[in-house]
Amino acid sequence: MITEAQFQNELQRIIQNGIREDIGDGDHSSLACIPKSETGKAKLLVKDKGIIAGVEFAKMVFKQVDADLEVETFIQDGSFVNYGDIVFHVYGSSQSILKAERLVLNSMQRMSAIATKTKMYVDLLEGTSTKVLDTRKTTPGFRAAEKWAVKIGGGENHRFALYDMIMLKDNHNDFAGGIAKAIQKTKDYLTENQLDLKIIVEARNLNEVEEILKSGGVYRILLDNFNYETTREAVKLIGNQCLTESSGNINENTIRQYAECGVNYISSGALTHSVYNMDLSLKAF
Repeated sequence: MITEAQFQNELQRIIQNGIREDIGDGDHSSLACIPKSETGKAKLLVKDKGIIAGVEFAKMVFKQVDADLEVETFIQDGSFVNYGDIVFHVYGSSQSILKAERLVLNSMQRMSAIATKTKMYVDLLEGTSTKVLDTRKTTPGFRAAEKWAVKIGGGENHRFALYDMIMLKDNHNDFAGGIAKAIQKTKDYLTENQLDLKIIVEARNLNEVEEILKSGGVYRILLDNFNYETTREAVKLIGNQCLTESSGNINENTIRQYAECGVNYISSGALTHSVYNMDLSLKAF
């Protein structure tokens, strides 16, 4: 997994690019009608319900736009919110507040939706030992914030990108000439390049699970689109030789049943690619 320093760097890149994209050579709407010296205050108003996420990210945005902006927080990341709740107040330059407004709202609306869906999945697994994972099916350029939202919702992060973990999926295995060859080539590659990366291998059936186990040296086996019965068989077959992960056909109706098959992890792309943004607004007062 990536380091905390790398993660923070990714967040800063998101903010810098968001500011570049939205402000360009200036917020001419504000520059045209609001004096530079004017100060004001605004509140982050919830117009929905769910898990709020992105409060700390919003503070980072405000600081990047104008270090003199002050934020007074009333509701923390990970808290359940209802319609009418006020999450924070921001004080300072009116021009600066308006510059930051859209990036703050776009980010928090998306992050809150992801945290809300993640929390729902986590709650559905209560009483089991199975943990919820995200995937790389994220919005281009916004991955770090979306994965942060998954953590806020109580889930865990899968690999961040292609560089921090090895994951041999069906295409890798087929292009390499089979699972055994793909695993061996990967081990050789890691040794030759002095890399310490965990290996996850995708299995499409029980025969492939057996082939992966014979090769050895695998951190986790991803059981892709297995039904409940074959998942239970795979978990029994694998035992303590490595960790297990279910993926494919995961939704609120199936996730509990997959967890009860005994897998260590369940990954779901829906956490980040199939959510409806929480309705939030930033209102001057």
